[in-house]
Amino acid sequence: MLYSAMAPLPSPHAPPSPAPELQWREASAADFPRLAAFLSAAHPESPVGVGDLQRRASEREPGEPHRLQMALRGDDIVGLAETGVPRLDGHSGWLEITLRTRPTGGSGPLAQELLALAEAHAQELGARTLISRVREDWWEHAFLLTHGYAEHDRMWTSTLDLRTLDFARFVPQQARTTAAGVQVVSLAALGTFDEAQQRRFYGLVAALLADVPSATPVSVWPFEVWQRRAGQRMQPEGVFLAVAPDGAWVGLSELYRPSATHPDTLHNGLTGVLPPWRGLGLAYTLKLAAARAALQRGFTHSRTGNHSVNRPMLAVNERLGFVRGPALVTLRREVR
Repeated sequence: MLYSAMAPLPSPHAPPSPAPELQWREASAADFPRLAAFLSAAHPESPVGVGDLQRRASEREPGEPHRLQMALRGDDIVGLAETGVPRLDGHSGWLEITLRTRPTGGSGPLAQELLALAEAHAQELGARTLISRVREDWWEHAFLLTHGYAEHDRMWTSTLDLRTLDFARFVPQQARTTAAGVQVVSLAALGTFDEAQQRRFYGLVAALLADVPSATPVSVWPFEVWQRRAGQRMQPEGVFLAVAPDGAWVGLSELYRPSATHPDTLHNGLTGVLPPWRGLGLAYTLKLAAARAALQRGFTHSRTGNHSVNRPMLAVNERLGFVRGPALVTLRREVR
């Protein structure tokens, strides 16, 4: 066999070409398409779209501490270290770190560099407590546990195939709601969701969040922050309210617009009932009304998350047919 002199056969003993030097760069909005692809490849079971990154960026407050550093080899993103204010557990002095590598990167030397960088950024920003939210089956979970982090909270993410929901099973619960004189109505049926309606709705949300069982009390966003982050993402036709005989709003169940990465799935956010109105089947009636609305609009699945200590709501979801996936764990480390 002949080989061209212009393309010599490589020697089997030739040393491999050296890998490009690792470079670090702050991410910008122009990087979002590549970042979304990298994050989706890092954990394919939890894909991230460009729209998700744009939304997160738009929800940050002016001057809010945030750094997102990319590790690159040539033009390829091989790692990411992010430091910012937690969306949940946003307590004073708490900052959240996020580490990602390529699927083959795992918890090797690059992960060590990413962790050191994220922690240094957090301490520069005055953090007293560091947290990281990771799935229990991800490499980041075991890695952080070996680096001084401990489990702080655990949330179960569960998914319901709406097409399998047997509404007839829950007639007794709905009958108790009706007997108590409570009506369950769509938020869309109560008129324009203007600021006055939003403030009334927010008051109920804040009261219910303050009562959610969790490892630490849920930090409730100020109204303006809630309005920007949550109010604009809700779909009033998929949000249902429990209205007492005197017109008071005493419970709710929220559905949010789907992500482009899960177009058939609505996120079922907060479902709750004020204490004096519990035991009347309202949680079931609210969730069933939301499920019917989702099915009528062509969605096939509903997804929700619950703190592991929130046993009453976990029991409701289990009876409805929600199937638990791996837990989302909040890991915590004190640094001051």
